[in-house]
Amino acid sequence: MAGEITETGELYSSYVGLVYMFNLIVGTGALTMPKAFATAGWLVSLVLLVFLGFMSFVTTTFVIEAMAAANAQLRWKRMENHKEEEDDDSSTASDSDVLIRDNYERAEKRPILSVQRRGSPNLFEITDRVEMGQMASMFFNKVGVNLFYFCIIVYLYGDLAIYAAAVPFSLMQVTCSTTGNDSCGVEADTKYNDTDQCWGPLRRVDAYHIYLAIFTLLLGPFTFFDVQKTKYLQILTSLMRWIAFAVMIVLALVRIGHGQGEGHPPLADFSGVRNLFGVCVYSFMCQHSLPSLITPVSSKRHLTRLVFLDYVLILAFYGLLSFTAIFCFRGDSLMDMYTLNFARCDVVGLAAVRFFLGLFPVFTISTNFPIIAVTLRNNWKTLFHREGGTYPWVVDRIVFPTITLVPPVLVAFCTHDLESLVGITGAYAGTGIQYVVPAFLVYHCRRDTQLAFGCGVSNKHRSPFRHTFWVGFVLLWAFSCFIFVTANIVLSETKL
Repeated sequence: MAGEITETGELYSSYVGLVYMFNLIVGTGALTMPKAFATAGWLVSLVLLVFLGFMSFVTTTFVIEAMAAANAQLRWKRMENHKEEEDDDSSTASDSDVLIRDNYERAEKRPILSVQRRGSPNLFEITDRVEMGQMASMFFNKVGVNLFYFCIIVYLYGDLAIYAAAVPFSLMQVTCSTTGNDSCGVEADTKYNDTDQCWGPLRRVDAYHIYLAIFTLLLGPFTFFDVQKTKYLQILTSLMRWIAFAVMIVLALVRIGHGQGEGHPPLADFSGVRNLFGVCVYSFMCQHSLPSLITPVSSKRHLTRLVFLDYVLILAFYGLLSFTAIFCFRGDSLMDMYTLNFARCDVVGLAAVRFFLGLFPVFTISTNFPIIAVTLRNNWKTLFHREGGTYPWVVDRIVFPTITLVPPVLVAFCTHDLESLVGITGAYAGTGIQYVVPAFLVYHCRRDTQLAFGCGVSNKHRSPFRHTFWVGFVLLWAFSCFIFVTANIVLSETKL
């Protein structure tokens, strides 16, 4: 139905969902992590990486629990509405009308769940896709909802703008630098201007705009459909992703094994912790897209275990990639985009491998773009949704996807130097989405669940971190994150 905001889409297995989550989390952050490791020191980096991965896992379980609670409230409301219709047909007054209306106002203090429904194993089943915006509307007050939408819109638009600029910029770097006499890639200290020639009369900036147009035409249409439409593309690029990581790790190990390793990373250098912190927070971001990824999973019996397995795999990749990098290359020679260290003939002799690794960011970012775009589109739909209403087909299928796709593409068209946007997006909005929003969601959903259904009903998808201490700890950590990031910006500006 056009305008329906809880469409589940095509179901897929739990392992396909695991692939989706891996692809979503492992993006540009993974490619910037080696340099951050070298700057902060290997021991400090390892400890902080594991801790931030753990914190991200905690808040991921918070979001899943809130999704289950939201599904339970929606399911209960439908049951009560159906019951009211039957009572109206039989001219029997219902005593639960006022209770249902007050449920979302959190004014009801007495459990409304009937005795025969207590302990129902299906009540908290995640079958409806409830985006974070709808959960915020259910569990937050008006101020909280507005703050959430401000945070999520800033982050997702910034994310899309970064992606839309990074893909054509990477293509421009690889294709333009391989013309003329520079056929072995770009050295770390090579600098180019946008007005430099690329192909004949075309400048580098012209090539960038051409690639941006192709990128928009190829991936933009996914915004008008569902994330499940990218299923086979996700699986294919996931294989490429594993191959690229494995190739970089093996090449680095071979150089180290042949005695060509140049890296001597320090044990700890706290001057680089601020940069490492920002990279790690960005590298574990996935909470905003969990409803689109988790809801279509056909079997959610061992959902928490599968999510934990995903985080273990991601930590293993991050750690192995970063450690081989910092011992293979000197810290001052590691580039912000790690793949560019393999774009030189003295490191990789085979041209095909150089091109594959140089274009790897294109694969990584391109598969994330549709997921992020669909998530933003669904949150726009939820923001303007009114209970019981549906959108006209034009608004649902044209207007919302258009306002989702056009702004980031326009930003990418104007500039590919998005350093300030990345800082604001990842540091502030990203920290809010990864830590603050999940913590408040799980706190309010637990309180509402207890008020609505009583103490005898247990959420089958309840987070293992069920004590209130964990909510407070996450919020305290989020506050510390804001302090770190702000201090980093202030210190950076002072140096300038």
